[in-house]
Amino acid sequence: MGAIRPLPDLLINQIAAGEVVERPAAALKELIENSLDAGATRIDVDLAGGGIKRIRVVDDGAGIDREDLPLAVARHATSKIGAPADLESIATLGFRGEALASIAAVSRLALVSRAAGRPHAWRIEVDGGTVAPIAPAALSAGTSITIEELYFNTPARRKFLRTDATEWAHCEETFTRIALAHPGVGFTLVHNGRLVHRILPGSRAARVEALLGETFARHAAGVEAESAGVAISGYAIRPTHATQASGTQLLFVNGRWVRDRMLSHAVREAYRDVLHHDRQPAYALWLAIDPRRVDVNVHPQKTEVRFRDGGALHPFVRSAVDRALAASAADAPAVSAADRLGLAAARTPPPGGAGAGPGAAPAATQDALALAEPSSFYARLFGERRPGAPALPDTGDDHPLGFALAQLHGIYVLAQNRAGLVLVDMHAAHERIVYERLKSAHAGRLPTQPLLVPATFAAEAVEIATAAEHAGELDRLGFALSQLGPSTLAVRAIPAPLADADAATLARAVLHELRDHGGSGAIEARRDELLASMACHGSVRANRMLTVPEMNALLREMEATERAGQCNHGRPTWYQLTLPELDRLFMRGR
Repeated sequence: MGAIRPLPDLLINQIAAGEVVERPAAALKELIENSLDAGATRIDVDLAGGGIKRIRVVDDGAGIDREDLPLAVARHATSKIGAPADLESIATLGFRGEALASIAAVSRLALVSRAAGRPHAWRIEVDGGTVAPIAPAALSAGTSITIEELYFNTPARRKFLRTDATEWAHCEETFTRIALAHPGVGFTLVHNGRLVHRILPGSRAARVEALLGETFARHAAGVEAESAGVAISGYAIRPTHATQASGTQLLFVNGRWVRDRMLSHAVREAYRDVLHHDRQPAYALWLAIDPRRVDVNVHPQKTEVRFRDGGALHPFVRSAVDRALAASAADAPAVSAADRLGLAAARTPPPGGAGAGPGAAPAATQDALALAEPSSFYARLFGERRPGAPALPDTGDDHPLGFALAQLHGIYVLAQNRAGLVLVDMHAAHERIVYERLKSAHAGRLPTQPLLVPATFAAEAVEIATAAEHAGELDRLGFALSQLGPSTLAVRAIPAPLADADAATLARAVLHELRDHGGSGAIEARRDELLASMACHGSVRANRMLTVPEMNALLREMEATERAGQCNHGRPTWYQLTLPELDRLFMRGR
């Protein structure tokens, strides 16, 4: 080892470039963020060779004064912070003052700027760290920065760059994230002379549709919540429309795209019992929080943050997304054949109005079903009807799942609504209804239903031991079990919401869950899984024949139950076949 000596500035900047400017997309991010910090309302991006050959960013922001141009490309010079206290409340996207100096050390950089109110523009160039004199230039307003031949003077670093196509994909992803975070700013993106994006300023919803696609915008639930100085808004895909691909998973904090395990975990928890195991959540969420409560200075590229009270933020985010996904079957759109096949959504003309014909839907009234006289229970739900009484009014709005027609193979309920035919998986739907009842009732202790005659079953030693060890938890879950003999357990009471379940089968399933969960802490942490298992055993089984009143009662329960669009395992509980889709199947009108 030789003597210790200070590193030259150029080498320092090249080392910093390895951290800050990992690839062209990172340089692009720094330049666009500088434009946004300058108050730009329009930002034009022009790339060549995936950003390796050229990155040009032009904005209409405040611009830079002539005397500040040398400082703009100097190391650790910035207008955004000036004292240690400023680091505790960072409100700008850039603040380190190292980006341009680092980029200029490993590229050929030209910066042209005209400060607001100044009569002329000025230009400064940096070639691999060598700064040229300032010269007059032509620019109407704002700033233009051009970077050419990234890493031309550091071949060891350049060899780590991928193909032009790969680097371009990263650049477009970075552009998309920033454009989503700032819908009030107009953007254009050109690559190799081809216009890829021209996005006008507008609403967040319009920006989401433009960049994430109409399909995501149509099938995403709106997220909106505010509490104690924190606000969250955005969109989360409805579980029925989630796919196997990870796709869109975007988090923004104070206008900055970030990776954050805590926030991502909170969102996944919200999807936990509504998403099928092979599906992935998709979301775009914006978090607004006091800058003093978040530290953005924990990563050179400022893509990671640290929250000062993450413990409170996690349940807030989870609850906000959970509420957005908790639509009842009456609120959430159904899965339709058009959705599954990628077809455009069909629009059904109003009944009896213009366009009535092969694709028109009749009103979903009970009269149209020609059913037998309703039972007293059915009458309480829908009102008594006497022979010759007028038809029920159009109930399409009140009962979006319509009215039952029949049962298919003891598994599916067929119903008619305004749009056409509704198919319901009766076991999956009832399982969700029971599960939501159990979750609501388990805030303290589930109400019990004593059995007139105890149900007994032959129990293994481990089941008897589990019943004794977890007697308190069984009581809170609404069970009363006692040992009758060396190998017999008696079920004397079960949870009231599961009064129709097979008591012995239900109790045995719960004992197995309790045994697998372990200690009381683990049981509480996995409470929902335990309740979901109970709901599965306590719901209507397949191949059970239902009467028409029972089928209609199930439809009404679905309309009133949160998350009724998915079963406890995330699979859809109902499916809509519209009349236009049926017309296409039978080639009507052709």
